[in-house]
Amino acid sequence: MTDPDLSGELTFARALADVADAITLPLYERHDFVVDRKPDRSEVTIADRNCEIALRARVADEYPEHAFFGEEEGVSGGVDSPWRWIVDPIDGTTNFVRGIPVWATLIALAHRDLGPVVGVVSAPAMQRRWWAAVGIGAFVNGTPIRVSEIDSLHDGQVCITYSPGWDVVGKTAQLVALQQAAYRTRGFGDFWQHMLVAEGAVEIAIDAIGVQPYDLAAPQVVVEQAGGTWTDRLGERTFEHDSAISSNGLLHATALSYLNH
Repeated sequence: MTDPDLSGELTFARALADVADAITLPLYERHDFVVDRKPDRSEVTIADRNCEIALRARVADEYPEHAFFGEEEGVSGGVDSPWRWIVDPIDGTTNFVRGIPVWATLIALAHRDLGPVVGVVSAPAMQRRWWAAVGIGAFVNGTPIRVSEIDSLHDGQVCITYSPGWDVVGKTAQLVALQQAAYRTRGFGDFWQHMLVAEGAVEIAIDAIGVQPYDLAAPQVVVEQAGGTWTDRLGERTFEHDSAISSNGLLHATALSYLNH
């Protein structure tokens, strides 16, 4: 399949982000919600639920033949369609409930053969929104973005999100070694670390083990359309595994070599 014209889908995805921001930001600013716990002990609020309900309804109206996959309520719509909207209503709910502004709504459109092709990451409390689509490029608040050209780990900045999953796979020592070899390490976490890669502020971002497709699809589009590289921890280009590494491309092999040594 050749790359489709995705300008209409990108415009729609950005409109979805407007809907999301109108729901989530007022609740965040007023702290007007009760925190519940899901079976895995992760937090969820009315902001997560209402945002996903609204976006699911908008997609059903505009693209009824497409599938919709959301974090809170799973799959609906055209489950046999090659097109699938993938939404995390609030990535960073832990930050959201604690008044930390690093949270975002993640909206992606993926194709069965092409992978994720449209991505919007909207962080209204940070007053930043990133968007991208295949053939169109990547932007933050309307400004084109591009990954960095740093090709030495000793000059590079690395973001790492530790999780117990790294202990389970026996790779925590490798994470530490990678941090020690880099010029500087920070732990910005969640979507933001990948957006910093896309902006050229960070060279390598390594996510927690245990992430889900709705955590990764939209950031993958932005990173790739900014010229970066996106794989799981073993080097496979995918948003459907439980790990993710983004980089400026020049240091991707280096990151993988540390993690898989």
